[in-house]
Amino acid sequence: MASSISGQGRIAAVLGPTNTGKTHYAIERMLAHRTGVIGLPLRLLAREVYDKIVALRGPSVVALVTGEERIVPPRTQYWVCTVEAMPQGNGTDFLAIDEIQLCADPERGHVFTDRLLHARGMHETLFLGADTMRGAIAALVPGAQFMRRERFSELTYTGSKKISRTAPRSAIVGFSVENVYAIAELLRRTKGGAAVVMGALSPRTRNAQVELYQNGDVDVLVATDAIGMGLNLDIRHVAFSGLRKFDGRRMRELMPNELAQIAGRAGRYTEPGTFGVTGEAGAISEPVVEAISNHRFAPVRKLQWRNSRLEFGTVQRLIGSLEERTEDKWLARARPANDLMALKAISGQPDVAARIDGARDVKLLWDVCRIPDFRGISHAEHASLLAGIFDHLHDLGRVPDDWLARQVERIDRTEGDIDALSKRLAYIRTWTYVAQRKGWVDDESHWRDATRAVEDRLSDALHERLTQRFVDRRTSVLMRRLKQKESLVAEVNDKGEVTVEGQFVGRLEGFRFRQDASATADEAKTLQQAAVAALRPEFHLRADRFYNAPETEFDYTEQGGLMWGDQAVGKLVAGPDALKPVAEAFVDDEAGPEVMQKVQRRLQHFVDRKVATLFEPLLAMSKDEALTGLSRGFAFRMVEALGVLPRADVADDVKALDQDARALLRKHGIRFGQFTIFQQALLKPAPTRLRLVLWGLAKGLPEFPESPPPGLVTIPANADMPEGYYTMSGYRPAGARAIRIDMLERLADMLRQQDTRGGFEATPDMLSITGMTLEQFADLMGGLGYKAERGERAKVKPAPAPEPEPAATDAPETMDEELTGVAPPTGLEGADTPDPTPVEVPGDTPGEGTPDTPQETPVEQPPETPPMPPQEVPVESPPPETGASPDVPAAEGATAAETGAETGGAADAAPEMEVFYTFAWAPRRRANPQGQRRGEGGAGAGKPRGKKGKPPGKPGGKPRGNTKPQSFSARPERKKDRIDPDNPFAQALAGLKDKS
Repeated sequence: MASSISGQGRIAAVLGPTNTGKTHYAIERMLAHRTGVIGLPLRLLAREVYDKIVALRGPSVVALVTGEERIVPPRTQYWVCTVEAMPQGNGTDFLAIDEIQLCADPERGHVFTDRLLHARGMHETLFLGADTMRGAIAALVPGAQFMRRERFSELTYTGSKKISRTAPRSAIVGFSVENVYAIAELLRRTKGGAAVVMGALSPRTRNAQVELYQNGDVDVLVATDAIGMGLNLDIRHVAFSGLRKFDGRRMRELMPNELAQIAGRAGRYTEPGTFGVTGEAGAISEPVVEAISNHRFAPVRKLQWRNSRLEFGTVQRLIGSLEERTEDKWLARARPANDLMALKAISGQPDVAARIDGARDVKLLWDVCRIPDFRGISHAEHASLLAGIFDHLHDLGRVPDDWLARQVERIDRTEGDIDALSKRLAYIRTWTYVAQRKGWVDDESHWRDATRAVEDRLSDALHERLTQRFVDRRTSVLMRRLKQKESLVAEVNDKGEVTVEGQFVGRLEGFRFRQDASATADEAKTLQQAAVAALRPEFHLRADRFYNAPETEFDYTEQGGLMWGDQAVGKLVAGPDALKPVAEAFVDDEAGPEVMQKVQRRLQHFVDRKVATLFEPLLAMSKDEALTGLSRGFAFRMVEALGVLPRADVADDVKALDQDARALLRKHGIRFGQFTIFQQALLKPAPTRLRLVLWGLAKGLPEFPESPPPGLVTIPANADMPEGYYTMSGYRPAGARAIRIDMLERLADMLRQQDTRGGFEATPDMLSITGMTLEQFADLMGGLGYKAERGERAKVKPAPAPEPEPAATDAPETMDEELTGVAPPTGLEGADTPDPTPVEVPGDTPGEGTPDTPQETPVEQPPETPPMPPQEVPVESPPPETGASPDVPAAEGATAAETGAETGGAADAAPEMEVFYTFAWAPRRRANPQGQRRGEGGAGAGKPRGKKGKPPGKPGGKPRGNTKPQSFSARPERKKDRIDPDNPFAQALAGLKDKS
């Protein structure tokens, strides 16, 4: 069947492969005429061409007509349409049909064939398509001219690649929605995301997705074969994820020309393009590859055809005309399309058949049946919908507004996932199509706008869901900026959160970047690259602020960490000396060596200043040139021990020190206690905290024990602590608890005034300075080597305290050396001053040891120890009031009669009982590996002497010979010590000797 319209104008077929500029040529030719119409295969492509022409000629003269859109200005000159929606009989000067090879398509081919045979322009007609149509056009359109256009760029085959290795600016083609979604999901994890383009998308959604790809937010496009229909995109490579598709009836292999139509989208203008396979697709055979690369395909032999001269007398005559056969060898009757199947289904319904009366009703029924099945659910359900529309149009002459409003309202919801929104979008397209039909609704303009608004809202929501699901905006934006080699803008807020180009990428902790933990392994590399590029200037600015920050902004942790505010910026490591730790900075390598050096120098300066400040007394002693000989050696031992030494560890060294040496050491705050040698200033919380860190570094401990809470006199003793911990903490374990060493020395001063052999009871002052109950104190004394005997007795009230008498002597009170500057009367060899009374020293006591020979000491008794000043820190239990607590023994000398008198003589009343403890020196025996006798130092060193103890001599305490105190020594006579001018107690003793 040759064309029935010869036409008066020129007819030309512009044929060739993709990327030859055929569509662009048609637009130029149309705009060269006063009026024109161009038919395109897809609504998406129609919108793209419409936008181009509007940009050139303005919207007032360009119309867009598709099944779901109708924009027709009053002064329309140029019509852009889908092939199905092309106006008939307009008589435009120019007419063009794009993708004319679709005449062979089983579904829509009959429409293109009809336009090929009957659509003409008054002055010019163009058919655009593949060269395979040359023979068919030549046979069916006599007089047609042919123009061959060659491809601008080469198209080559690259074989198979993994999806995760897809090159930038690629399109991956899938042939089902599920396949497209799966590929896009994989690309999100590996490439930051992908844009999704499908024929079912609305133009608004499709354009938004394409924009993601075109502007570089994503590098890969995942699409159905819809991209093969003339969509002009910047694609360099096309990868097929499969080589089979479902054509509506069955799965079949794609033909070489179909593969070429899709693969031809690769390569833009003169840039070469490539194609290949990916995923589970098998390799393309060599003959097919050669055909695609050289654009040589078998010519089209049959065009799909359906009679366009319809008869509307009856439904049967209409169906018969639609099924009419042709004898033309170039034409093949098309298989029944959806509209024909709907016509047969609806016309068989009794209520519809009853309404058909004449050609007018048949024509109306046919128009209703041509509504596309956008929903794609089932023929029966689609036919039911069409029957309802036909009933309204037949009975009322229109679709009722209230009924149409209910249909649209059910769809106008933007919540839900991608599938739900896609279905609603398909449903609204049905009502958009209805609203476009002239005369089907009362207010066409209102319903066109209403349905278009719903479609736009659904389109925007669908685009948002697609982007949320398949695009990692953060990764895609950063990849684009990195690729463009632009300067990335980084911002760090007060919480340390780092954003690059507005995208959260992680946190900056000091000078180390911690990328977002929620990022996948595939995203991590991109985030790291972007952060490094953007944070380099920030590192330098931060380093400058850090270097000039005041000391108050820095601190260290008990694990040796170095902090800048709340950010870790380094750590301490062991140095050549315990007092010279090294600061190690935490700085990313990407920050650069300059930043690293600046941070390192500032941290080391802080550490050195902190050590110099907190250990100033110790460092000053180590630099004192007045210390020589033994005193200098002892000072070195103190520096090594960080200012705290157990006396038992240096007993021999202490003995060897003369009074001059001691005086020089005391000037530096050294206190020679009975149990510990220490510098009082270094027992404060700040030096103690740092001392533990330095000690832990020197010992190489994997984890440093924490310093005790400040202010506690005693703390629980934990056997799991490393050896030496309590000494470095300023405590000495005794029983279940450890007592602060300065308080222990105060207690030792008090114990020296007691009868440690005959037994004594705890005084209120003893309990007060330890902050313990009587039971806790008993356990403490047991830990110090005392035996505690528990007893009960009737409680007596103390007699009224007599008025204090003035002191009978000017001798200084026995107080803490740190408070008075006077050495306590220890009575021990090597103590600061001689004991005022000769006493027998029990064996196995802690301390420096028994003197080799008794020393001559003054006979005056020192005054009783005055009450200690109020305790400065919290204690575990409130100190008992003197004479008021049941834990405190009654006053010595109180009698039962006095007690009875105080209670009013109630002899028959049961006396109130109280618990008391009697303490006596009873150290545990220890083996003496050196064969020393007791009293010659070693295990018996440092034992306390009670004031009622018996003097050295025979057993029983009887002195031999002269009963006056005498001194004996096996060592050479020591040179007479010079009186220490800084020791008032020593001066007082000297005065007493002169008087005697």
